[in-house]
Amino acid sequence: MSRWRSVVLLWGCVCLWLLSEARGALVISRHDAAMQVEVDSLTVDCTVASRFAHTVMTSTALNKANSSQEIFFEVEMPKTAFITNFSMEIDNQMYVGEVKEKEKAKKQYEKAVSTGQTAGLVKASGRKMEKFSVSVNIAANSKVKFVLTYEELLNRKLGQYEIRTRVKPKQLVQNFQIVADIYEPQGIAYVDAYGTFLSNELLPLVEKTVTDKKAHISFSPTPEQQKKCPECDGTLIDGDFIIKYDVKRATSLGDFQIVNGYFVHFFAPPDLPRVPKNVVFVIDVSYSMDDGNKIEQTREALLAILQDLHEDDYFAIILFARFVEFWKESLIKASKENVAEALTFARGIRTTSATNINDAALSAVNMLVKDRQDNILPERSFDMIIFMTDGMPNSGVRDLPTIQENVRKAVDGKMSLFCLGFGNDVDYSFLDVMAQQNKGLARRIHEDSDATAQLQGFYEEVASTLLLEVDLLYPAVDFLTNNHFNQLFNGTEIVVAGRLSDNDIDNFMVEVFAKGSGEDFQVQGQATAVDWNVIYPEKEYIFGDFTERLWAYITIQQLLEQSKMGTAEEKSNATAKALEMSLQYNFVTPLTSMVVTKPQTEDGDSDFLIADKLTEVDGDPHFMIELPQRDDALCFNINDTPGTIFNLVRDTTTGILVNGQTIGDKKVAPDGKINTYFGRFGIIHKTLGVRLEVTTEDISVLQDGKRVKLLWSDKTALKGPNMDLLLTKDCTLMVNLKDSVTFVVLLHRVWKSHPYHQDYLGFYTLDSHLLSPSVHGLLGQFYHGVEFEVGDLRPGEVPEKPDATMYVKGQELNVTRGWQKDYRNDVKNGVNIPCWFIHSNGTGLIDGDASDYIVSGLFQTY
Repeated sequence: MSRWRSVVLLWGCVCLWLLSEARGALVISRHDAAMQVEVDSLTVDCTVASRFAHTVMTSTALNKANSSQEIFFEVEMPKTAFITNFSMEIDNQMYVGEVKEKEKAKKQYEKAVSTGQTAGLVKASGRKMEKFSVSVNIAANSKVKFVLTYEELLNRKLGQYEIRTRVKPKQLVQNFQIVADIYEPQGIAYVDAYGTFLSNELLPLVEKTVTDKKAHISFSPTPEQQKKCPECDGTLIDGDFIIKYDVKRATSLGDFQIVNGYFVHFFAPPDLPRVPKNVVFVIDVSYSMDDGNKIEQTREALLAILQDLHEDDYFAIILFARFVEFWKESLIKASKENVAEALTFARGIRTTSATNINDAALSAVNMLVKDRQDNILPERSFDMIIFMTDGMPNSGVRDLPTIQENVRKAVDGKMSLFCLGFGNDVDYSFLDVMAQQNKGLARRIHEDSDATAQLQGFYEEVASTLLLEVDLLYPAVDFLTNNHFNQLFNGTEIVVAGRLSDNDIDNFMVEVFAKGSGEDFQVQGQATAVDWNVIYPEKEYIFGDFTERLWAYITIQQLLEQSKMGTAEEKSNATAKALEMSLQYNFVTPLTSMVVTKPQTEDGDSDFLIADKLTEVDGDPHFMIELPQRDDALCFNINDTPGTIFNLVRDTTTGILVNGQTIGDKKVAPDGKINTYFGRFGIIHKTLGVRLEVTTEDISVLQDGKRVKLLWSDKTALKGPNMDLLLTKDCTLMVNLKDSVTFVVLLHRVWKSHPYHQDYLGFYTLDSHLLSPSVHGLLGQFYHGVEFEVGDLRPGEVPEKPDATMYVKGQELNVTRGWQKDYRNDVKNGVNIPCWFIHSNGTGLIDGDASDYIVSGLFQTY
């Protein structure tokens, strides 16, 4: 058996929030060991043609060491973007990615993961970003050039388009440059460019040239200008470079671009009056909203939103937990007096009991329906529900498809439902589909200090409706994208694309019908498009036939949305068409992978890199075994009743013993589910005479007959002849045993008044290779590695979590690929680690059965 240096991790269940945000970003990172890796150049080149952005990120790194080094390339890019190309140039040889259907890429992927040689292209979801990363081994004094290209349609929000690029080179770069060229034949109204990291010295380096129809922005500091100070090597370049702009809008018919028979229509007529709205705010006040500052942030946002209501609006407030609470039985006009009364009510919002989503949503729908029937609401007004929750239904109707169908039938196309999911406990896909079924949108509100601003920001996007039921008609076109829109919000834009059936640009008629605030909106006329060769003679369509690629981009996005709804046949047809177009236009979408064949290794094997576009994943195991030499990990759960004590580590040679006792929730939740965690650890080193008991309240240390009791609220370091202890307040306990292993215990705090959950502990083993070959236990048996192979990769229950067959210990196990969290460096958020999940309490992976590891006492052996 190979000698593995493994890292074994153990924890309970915790919900996490990723806090980063970026529209496009670039990070070049390296291991501390690779101090002689120099980032020679880093460039971001963004070209925007009529809102369609084509971004190329390029970096060249040089290994100046006398030995090979691992070099990392990371890019944070918009979630809405599709990768269209990735390539590496190593020793003058180019390695180019190829987009394939996920199933077609299976054999390459199987080979990569089963041999443990793949570097793995990683996608991690955040607020608006996905992370692309790759690592390659580069020979001494060699260079590698990375090139990543992605494309996206810039969406107009709050009256502007935004290009955001995150740059974190982590060192001075010889050739650093950000360049953006914006081509808008409609005319550019304004352009603003700035950076979160720009000091007074760097700000003048942002060059901006704006003409009527073109803008050029560049930022190219020298290595000296990048320095934090004249004498130091630290870089100032660490943050976001942001470009915001808008275009001129002169006609109510909109703007058209036509290239090689494909057209795109941008519709956002100027100077339209707003449509009065009737809004019901439905707010989750279940106990879980007390976690962190959620209820306080929601309260603050509601107070601000109420004060922004127009006097011709009508509004209502519904609170829900196990039961529904009405502020008023009907919607009322947003007069100053009524808003003042609502503010008083909002300040008194408190949390209570469980989560009944079904009754809350139906109550809001029924209120609007009844008030319409009773003629309380203005005839020409917009009915909307803003529904916010942070959890899953655990009271009333709990089946998610049933709730969706109940709401869809009740709404019956008569109003719009906007869903806000607070944090990661909520099933966001459930809210997303429910909103789309009912003419609305969904948004995840990330639990962070700016959650109040996120809530207000979403409200601002949908607060001012200009048109309802917008239809855009084109008599002579093929392959038209969606041309019916439920509403047009102030500061946004409707985009429709298609192909002219006869390519007759001179006879391209367009009609637009919609409902406005006072009367029906209707405009018709002949579409006119500029000749790009005349306006931009030096550029041939900027980056090719961009209107066709923009049409394909929009079509694929809409097909992916359609694949979530409708009948099984409708979903299947939408998926098949989206896949066909993804392959045709070389887009990495949720249905495709980009495969890159890396250079051959010394053993003659080629590595395969797989770039997949993933959605958010959740769920944490109790056990994870990292195998760094295989760049892989295994994970499994052990489910048992609270109070059970498991042997985790037993090394009879060194005399080390670790046992862990599980705890459960304070009481059984309404859904009957009992979560278990580790709440108590016993650690013994018989040879050194050391004994520790760690609970969620305190740490008891017995050494050389002396007993010391520490509280988690302490911050202290204890040094002894046989053991060193480092305690970080309310966070981490590090136990370093002389000439042996180091254990780390993490304390995870839970809101003290939470009705169910309580504090729990996580357990980590460092330098596990220092233990003897005879070490055993639920964790100990893996300290020196485990031999396994993985093959037969196939779709799992969740598209982003494929199943496979694992060959281990003479058995074949069904395993699932997923992502889990390592909290050593980030206790709250953790770091995503890919692993193979073994089902059924680790059966087949662990020796024997999970019950074989149960012991009678915290310091007892088998």
